[in-house]
Amino acid sequence: MLFLPELTLLGAGLVFFALSLGNHPCDTIRNVAITLFAIVLATTLATVNMTGGLFYDAFRVDLFSQTFKVLIVLATLIVVVFTDTMPGVSAKYKAEYYIFLSMSVLGLMMLVSSVELLAIFVALELSSFAVYIMVPMRSTEHGSKAQMEAGIKYLLFGVAATGFMLFGMSYLFGLTGSTRLDVIITQLSTMYTQPVVVIAVALVLSGFFYKLALFPFHFWVPDIYQGASNETTAFIAAVPKIAAVAMLTRFVILAGDTGQVMVNLLMVCAVASMFYGNLSALVQKDLKRMLGFSGIAHAGFVLVGLLTFKITGYTAALYYITGYVFMNLACFLVICSVSKDGTNLAIEDLSGLYKRAPLLALTLTIGLFSLAGIPPFVGFTGKFMLLVNALKEDYLLLVVLAAINTAIAIYYYLSVVRLAFCTDTEDRGQVQTSFLTNAASVLLIICIIVMGILPSQFLNLAQSSISVIM
Repeated sequence: MLFLPELTLLGAGLVFFALSLGNHPCDTIRNVAITLFAIVLATTLATVNMTGGLFYDAFRVDLFSQTFKVLIVLATLIVVVFTDTMPGVSAKYKAEYYIFLSMSVLGLMMLVSSVELLAIFVALELSSFAVYIMVPMRSTEHGSKAQMEAGIKYLLFGVAATGFMLFGMSYLFGLTGSTRLDVIITQLSTMYTQPVVVIAVALVLSGFFYKLALFPFHFWVPDIYQGASNETTAFIAAVPKIAAVAMLTRFVILAGDTGQVMVNLLMVCAVASMFYGNLSALVQKDLKRMLGFSGIAHAGFVLVGLLTFKITGYTAALYYITGYVFMNLACFLVICSVSKDGTNLAIEDLSGLYKRAPLLALTLTIGLFSLAGIPPFVGFTGKFMLLVNALKEDYLLLVVLAAINTAIAIYYYLSVVRLAFCTDTEDRGQVQTSFLTNAASVLLIICIIVMGILPSQFLNLAQSSISVIM
């Protein structure tokens, strides 16, 4: 039962493999995908309160891991629902695409349960290589070859980040003689004055920085966001980041604030991510590139919560990344719905959206308002809690810099909203949406508003899951 969600997902992959052997309509494959991911979500929810170890205790099943698994599967299900028949993915690879999507989610679910270095490496690579293959599967009907370049870049940057992480893991094993996280961190607690320890931990963290698109492992973001299909980008922009935050939280909690050098290193990464992401997003014309750069900035905000080294800060970070996933998915829902042929959208393509698709315009507005940190949405509540917790730990300069970045972000987010509501349609046609897409829109709007106005229930759940590993 402990491994039931992963086994269900593995079974889903086998079903997609069977579908790939025939010539089935896109609607059939998509309906099967929605059904299977709904079953995986149900089995994951059924195991939320279970605890135990697997594979010689290399994988831990507890409230912490299961909470993140629920988020991962829920976000994936939402992506599958609103991407309709995936017009951006080549028609001959639809079933194969879902195979790799399932394998990537399987890797991410295994990753959040991993408490041993080799298990972490295997899970991370399983999730990564599946996505490396998904990126070039974009349809070439419009003559674009950008997905090939994006796939190669994603692979090369990913392999480099993995190389750094493996190098750091070898150092940790050499220093402690163990590959188990609890043993490693216990032994390292007395060694943080040694430069080699700081270098080893920083190298290991680089693998998670890459997944979270955190400075200085952010270079892949704009080109991969632009080159991959809208469906793949929606997945990359949301789901792997949940697992990356889970693993960063595990490492930071186990390490604690025993090394000032490490604290300073994380602080520099947080500030650099916020400024680089927001300043770069200001000049973007492509909507996906803008969201990619803004995602780098939001990764910096998540790191602010982890830097407090307190359970309230970790809770705020988990709350914020959950809210960020819903906000981001709301924006990508609009992108996938407006771009019916799967092409990239320029920001100008949203002109007069409120006349062409009122519900999509509302979804986009609430998503962007929340990303900008405007009350009463979850983005505001999340940023407020992150900054309050940082202030309690005397990170005054960090709070001031984060506040400046919030002001910068408001400008480019509201520019998109202005275009959607205050300009003419320029003869662009109506946008037709399916019932499931509308349902996903309403669900995301409710999540963004309810989490912002009534955060207590979500914070209590987040704190309960974090306290399991402290």
